[in-house]
Amino acid sequence: MRKITKIEPTEPIFPKRKRVVAYARVSMESERLMHSLSAQISYYSELIQKNPEWEYAGVYADSFISGTETIKRQEFQRMLADCNAGMIDIILCKSISRFARNTVDLLETVRHLKDLGIEVRFEKENINSLSGDGETLTIN
Repeated sequence: MRKITKIEPTEPIFPKRKRVVAYARVSMESERLMHSLSAQISYYSELIQKNPEWEYAGVYADSFISGTETIKRQEFQRMLADCNAGMIDIILCKSISRFARNTVDLLETVRHLKDLGIEVRFEKENINSLSGDGETLTIN
């Protein structure tokens, strides 16, 4: 006699998409720089949304604020709070100088994010903070 095995339906298991944000900043007020900020926001919004492995989690943007002191940048601080709350997996940024101008702030922030398992990618320098070259961060 043949044996019949009943196969129960299961929910498909989809890989968890990474929650990705971008950080943009311009330091001086001008029409050209506002266009640059707008272009950065549009570029990163589209880039994140086009990647099927990523979930768009927003763009944080500070305008007309120097990069030398991260404490004075409200959007940067909000992004870090969201990182600490476990809401972000990857941060994209145009360049190291957009992220921080102060070497100590840069290294402390990137190391803290690394401890949380959060990757920071600097496009211009082609650096990924979780890769082997992540500690070679330098400010241009």
